[in-house]
Amino acid sequence: MNNLPSDGTPLASHPLTRAVLEIDEYAAGMGWDQPARLFALVDTAKLRTEEPELAGQLGLDENNDDNSGNAGKAASLTPVEQDELPPGTPLDEFLATIGWPDAVAGCAMTVERLMLPPSAESSVPEELQREGAEERLAKWVAEHPERQEVRMTVAVLRDGSRESAVRLREKDAATEVLTGAGLVPGLAEALAATLED
Repeated sequence: MNNLPSDGTPLASHPLTRAVLEIDEYAAGMGWDQPARLFALVDTAKLRTEEPELAGQLGLDENNDDNSGNAGKAASLTPVEQDELPPGTPLDEFLATIGWPDAVAGCAMTVERLMLPPSAESSVPEELQREGAEERLAKWVAEHPERQEVRMTVAVLRDGSRESAVRLREKDAATEVLTGAGLVPGLAEALAATLED
């Protein structure tokens, strides 16, 4: 991954939004039906100073900083992909085992899910909305004719900042990616918990 958006990627002024869009673009390049991916978010300038070899491997040189010459603006963030998640482990259980060193400014995750549009959510049977019915609900959603496949990318920082990007499979284009801090609150909360001391 690099810090420069490719053609068609929406420009973003906040470093966290840029990082989320960069991860979304990276995941989009691998296609759909991919496993969840976890990323550490590190301050780009600190990474260059403290880990020059890693910065070089990531293609981060002084000319590649999207904040060069912008004194006073927030530092840029570099996503660093972590090892693959253990297969078969529920996401919430896996995230409960994660802790980050102080050098990590935040973290991000990209995950694919099936969702229903708001117009179809009211048709979910009441017995599938109860605790313990998650597997049956997932099967019901997977068979629903209005289901939509989405890729959600969520990032959080230690200071509490959050950002998300959501891409529908049926509208798989960088210009169709929806961003916003509160789009995927559950995953944002789970990621924020990994940053707590």
